[in-house]
Amino acid sequence: MSDTPIYMLNVLWFQPDGGAARYREYLKASWPVAKKYGGEKLESYIPEANVIGELDADLIFMVRWPDQSSFDGFIADPEFQAVRPLREAAITNSLLIRCRRDD
Repeated sequence: MSDTPIYMLNVLWFQPDGGAARYREYLKASWPVAKKYGGEKLESYIPEANVIGELDADLIFMVRWPDQSSFDGFIADPEFQAVRPLREAAITNSLLIRCRRDD
């Protein structure tokens, strides 16, 4: 397993009637666990208009992880597993795309 940092692109579609608020609750509960594994939320964006192509997501953000094993540790952590249902209740769909920097 590489010790190269990885970047996870998160693309989210919220449940109507309160999904965004439930997702904020999930973030508040899950970020202490993510930080324990070196997770760092970089920037969040709310899509406003498609210029080329189609994407109708509600929120897009990137998380930097020290390496793949750090991300795997976060996902397997019992504290994360306990709050994961908050995420599932908040969204209708999501994309999680592993990326690397193009330097």
